[in-house]
Formats: sequence, structure tokens, C-alpha cells
Amino acid sequence: MNVGLPFPLCPAPEHRLTIRARTKAAVRQFFIERNFLEVDTPILVRTPALELHIDAIQAEAGWLRTSPEFHMKRLLAAGWPRIMQLGPCFRRGEWGRWHNPEFTMLEWYRAHAGLEDVVQDVINLLPYVAQAGVGQTACNWEGRRIDLCAEPLRWTVSQAFQALAGWDPVQEFDPDRFDRDLVERVEPAMPKDRVVVLSEFPAACAAFARISPSNPKVAERCEVYVGGIELANLYAELTDVEEYRRRWQSWASDRKRRGRPVYPPDEDFLRDVLQMPPAAGGALGFDRLVMLLIGGPDLDCALPFRERLDP
Repeated sequence: MNVGLPFPLCPAPEHRLTIRARTKAAVRQFFIERNFLEVDTPILVRTPALELHIDAIQAEAGWLRTSPEFHMKRLLAAGWPRIMQLGPCFRRGEWGRWHNPEFTMLEWYRAHAGLEDVVQDVINLLPYVAQAGVGQTACNWEGRRIDLCAEPLRWTVSQAFQALAGWDPVQEFDPDRFDRDLVERVEPAMPKDRVVVLSEFPAACAAFARISPSNPKVAERCEVYVGGIELANLYAELTDVEEYRRRWQSWASDRKRRGRPVYPPDEDFLRDVLQMPPAAGGALGFDRLVMLLIGGPDLDCALPFRERLDP
């Protein structure tokens, strides 16, 4: 039986720390019960993953990781079938209500699994950790009660954009318009009282997801939203080395044209990915999850001390 929130919305700092600790312990217990192995991978790396819109922070002779993704995929290639990690990541210039240059990321991977398997992981994880963290399988955020046990709303990108932005980016992709309309028109209009699963992203937005074998115009990628906030990014993982190289080359050219740093390919990863089994994985913003459970207005409620460093 669910009980009410034990603390007021955006409670005192000592109670926020308690909620954060309970939630972190529950995340680990959730994956332990499903036979995942918790792993630790390097935080200081020789080369970060090259992605179009993510910049790394340089440290010593290397970089602070933007994600543990590549090292975890190398563990998949080495034969570990279910792995998870909860730890710090860093991205340059990411300041804002939902962003911080230093943040805590949950990542997990399943060998021989599909995208729906990791979607179900998120759907099952949310009420589990909410019960442990705040004593109920719901959260109260911005004046709304979000039932984390309710059946999620499932939308494809085509459905969401046609309904809320008046066009279909899958059929005719415009990168600048897509990014703008997602932030300004689609996300603000999402239902705020339930979980939303947004799927079938345009192939140009695949990142490291594979392209759907049944529809080459879309990627096997989902994003999960709670309260209109993007919480998790999920992929059926790309295992084609040549396709990795092709995407890197495209992103490197684009980043160079925009005056952004270009990182060299991670050749160790490309060597090991040849042995990687079919897999699916997810990344979830842990600080955003805590913020939603606490009911705070921004990440300041979820992070014990958010350092305001000069850019």
C-alpha cells in the first residue's frame, strides 16, 4: 500500500540527502535482483566518444568521460552479459535547470536483448526506486501527481511531431528545426501526469543506435520522459564497425565546421566491438530522477553542492 511523501516538496538538505541515498541504493538493488553485475570503468580516458552535440572536459593528458558507454560495451564484448554502472560523468558547457557539467549517470547493458527489454527496465525501475526513496510509487512535481505505475503513453516521433509541431521529421528531416521543435513545441506539450516513451527517432538522430531493419528511416532508439523531462535514452546497440566509422567521420566534419573540438576514434573500442553480441542499453540521468522524486524545481535540489564554476 502506498503512503504519502514523508517530506515536504523540495525538503530540507538533510532530507534530500536521505532521499538521494535511498534512491541510489534502490537502483543498485533493482539491478542485483535481475542478475546485473555492477562495474567501474575509467573516468579519465584517452579519447571521449565523438558525438555531434556533446563536448568533453580536458583533464591532464586525457579527458573526463562524457559517458562510460564505450568501456561498458567492451565488457559486453569480453563476455559479460548484464552490466550496470552508477557514477559521475562530465560534459563541457552543460549548464541550466536540467543540466550540470558534472552529473551522475546510470548506464546498463543487456547482451542478446532488444530495445523493448531496456524500455521495460525503465518502466519497472521507476516505481521501484520511488517506493524506496519517497515511500510511494508516484512523485509530485510542479503541482502534478505522476503515477509511475500507470501504463506509459507511447508515441513515435512521427506521431508526436505531427500532432504537436505540424510536420514529420522522419519523412523530411531538418536537424535545426527538429532540435528547436522538440524543445519548444513537443516536450512542453507532453502529458505531465504519466511516463511517456518516445520512439522511432529519425535515422539521422541514431547516435550509437542501430537503424531499424524494418524501416531504414528510423533508428531503434527511445527516450523516456517523466513530467515532460527527458530522463532516459535507450538504444538497440550498433555493432557494425564500418558504420561507427562512417558516423564518426560525418560528425567530425560537422564539428570541425562549427569550430568544436574533434576527438580521434577510440581504436581499442573499434577493435573490441567486432566481438560484441547483439545488445540493448540505456542511460538515465540519476540527478534528474532524484529531482523529480523530491519535487524540486531544478537540479539544485538533487545535487548536494552544485558548484557554479566559471565556464
